Amino acid sequence: MAPYLPYGIGLRLIRYVCCLVFLIFYSFQVNAQNRDRDPYPAGPLSEAASLHEYAVFANAGEEVYTLEEIRDNPDKLAFKPLDSENVNIGFTKENYWVKFSITNTTSQHLTYYLETGRPITDGVDFYSVSASGEIQLQQSGDKMAFADRSFDHRKTIFELHLPSEETLDIYIHYENDGEVLNLPLLLHNASSLLKITYIEQLVFGIFYGILFIAAIIYLFFFFALGEKSFVYYSMYVVTVGLLQFSLDGYFFQYFGPGGGWLSNHAVVLFAIISGGFLGRYSEVYLNIRQSNSIMPIIFKAIYIGLGLLLLAVLFIPGLLEYSYPSVNLLGLGVLVAIVVSVVILVSKKITVDKFFITGIFFLIMGFVIFILNNLSVLPNTFLTQNSAKLGTGLEIIFLSLSMANRIKKLKSEKEQLQNLALIRLKEMNELKSYFLSNLSHELRTPLNAIMGLADTMANEAKEEKTRNTSNVIKASSVRLLNLINDILDFSKIEKGELKLENEVFDLMEIMEQLRLSYKNQAEEKGLTFEFHAQNNITGPVIGDANRLAQIVNNLLDNAVKFTPEGSIRLEFETREGAGNTLELSLKITDTGIGIATEKMETIFESLTQDSINNKRKYGGLGLGLYIIKVLVDMHKGRIHMESNFGTGTTCILSLSYPLAPKPAAPSKQFPVDSYDLQDSHILVVEDDSINRMVLKTILTKWEGTRVCFANNGAEGLEKLHEQQIDLILMDLQMPVMDGYEACIAIRKGEAGMDNKNIPIIAVTADVMESTKQRVKDIGMNDYLAKPVNKDKLYMKITALLEEVSRPVN
Repeated sequence: MAPYLPYGIGLRLIRYVCCLVFLIFYSFQVNAQNRDRDPYPAGPLSEAASLHEYAVFANAGEEVYTLEEIRDNPDKLAFKPLDSENVNIGFTKENYWVKFSITNTTSQHLTYYLETGRPITDGVDFYSVSASGEIQLQQSGDKMAFADRSFDHRKTIFELHLPSEETLDIYIHYENDGEVLNLPLLLHNASSLLKITYIEQLVFGIFYGILFIAAIIYLFFFFALGEKSFVYYSMYVVTVGLLQFSLDGYFFQYFGPGGGWLSNHAVVLFAIISGGFLGRYSEVYLNIRQSNSIMPIIFKAIYIGLGLLLLAVLFIPGLLEYSYPSVNLLGLGVLVAIVVSVVILVSKKITVDKFFITGIFFLIMGFVIFILNNLSVLPNTFLTQNSAKLGTGLEIIFLSLSMANRIKKLKSEKEQLQNLALIRLKEMNELKSYFLSNLSHELRTPLNAIMGLADTMANEAKEEKTRNTSNVIKASSVRLLNLINDILDFSKIEKGELKLENEVFDLMEIMEQLRLSYKNQAEEKGLTFEFHAQNNITGPVIGDANRLAQIVNNLLDNAVKFTPEGSIRLEFETREGAGNTLELSLKITDTGIGIATEKMETIFESLTQDSINNKRKYGGLGLGLYIIKVLVDMHKGRIHMESNFGTGTTCILSLSYPLAPKPAAPSKQFPVDSYDLQDSHILVVEDDSINRMVLKTILTKWEGTRVCFANNGAEGLEKLHEQQIDLILMDLQMPVMDGYEACIAIRKGEAGMDNKNIPIIAVTADVMESTKQRVKDIGMNDYLAKPVNKDKLYMKITALLEEVSRPVN
């Protein structure tokens, strides 16, 4: 018979064994939770790295432990592994600890930047303990002044220095006041931190720019139309923008860097207010009161809840930790109420704007993705982290489009065409810079053809009548070009970008063009035009020919415009000045309406009421005298006006120009008294057929000149591969590949290494200073503005061809 134990003894033995197994299992679990994970092997980083696989975290509840208590008592807290890149603790007021080790596996000192929490985390203490026991403490969080942060950044980031081949133990303590707590551990080097910062600045700049523009525009709409939905929408955009501004840490950085109550409560305050404005805007926009009696009550209940929550935040500090989940629930209630309202309207076959539905859809999707990322369901990427921002931005865009549709509806219902036109003009003011640049390009293109063909006709016509007519067309085109320049110059003056060029030019040539133009204008108006020139000194001078023509053109234009009858007299005198200069004196006298004495002090100011009234009565831009004064001051010259109302005006202008040096001996390669490029091959890259025709007309008449054409930069590169080209005339604004891209490709050698340094002249209608600078920056050799002057073109081409052919010593 097999031996057996008494029943009582056997039962006790089983109990002991079970207890032993439980203790062993429990001990294993505790050790598994509390054991430290392997150190992170630090080395060179090419992009941000997550340290969650090497870290553990623990909940300390409401207890505030010191570093020594945590470090010297490993079993003090039950540490658990971080199981994802972005562990979401949720709404909490409790303290949390994270610890890990990091080892420098290289022989070099390494510097990293560790991102440890959301920008709005209340307080983070970052301890680094060296192998020798030395402890370094860094602190961050929005409960302390921004200037007191250990690392000056809106995010919760700490600078980490790793000596070569040394291990640091890292302990991080988190405290919060009830907000959502995340535990990211993203390790950056300087390069990756700058890279993600630049990306964020771009995305955030676009996002906040969209919100700012939408808020301003629709606030204007409210004042113009008095429609409540506009002000609710504008206030929602402002407050949701401030909410995101707070979540991103910018509000604390820029508006409350000293900390304080407002900075610590900004997120919940703006969340409450934006939720209320979103609900009210949607309720008014959908006009739900006309279709359902229950939904307005539900909306009102939500508003009451938001109002009570706002009062609690303001006056009951102890309820702050409950306000964060509460405002999220009420915000969800607003979204559900909006969706239900849309469903009700659709079920009753009431049309709901598709842009409004799309906007709400993107808002919901953005927050769903954001929540799934917080729950670690979706990977932690830049897109998922900022999905709420992306959803909000798209929502604003589509809601703005829906508001535009509402404007159309109000226009048809209230017949406020004039008010809507005014609003649109206000919106157009924001596009002024683009419009002015585009205006220059579009108007100079046909002017280039008109002036080029008129010049050709004037030079080739055998009949004197045809030549005179061509000169009149050319002079009138110059006057139109000067008006375009006035518009652009006004913008440049506002931006401080107006500059004077230095080039050699002939004074008499300019004065002859102006004389011919205004003599015809005066005679057409029945006025007598007198021109008297006294040239005590002749010869070319150095200065800005276009600006001189612009000054005199505006003065003569005013004289003709404000003289209903009588005469206009232009006196022109040159004499030698000190320092090899030419002193120019110009006197313009008219018998026009004159200027009242009280207006003389403000006559050179920009857009005074008097100039506006004159513009209405007599036409013109009303900018002439203002621009003249600016240009004269830039020339360091003088202008003086004498006038009495009803008796005419006299204007005296004095300018000084350096005399140009005597021209050097003619080049052995290219003549200066004729047009001959001596078998040079020119490539014209131009998409506009009119401009191609003008350049073809000019170049084909030159001796020894071969010309080929390309419609865009891509075709230009092909031509360079196929043919031997000596110089390129390159337009800038073209389809497929523009002039900028083509020049960069050529300089990189994509058109062949032989063409890498080929001379390139930009020939463009864009005369903005930024364009001229950009042309130089990308490696073009010269710049020529349209309309094209054939003499300037020949001079620039021959100068570059001579430079290329000149032997290198």
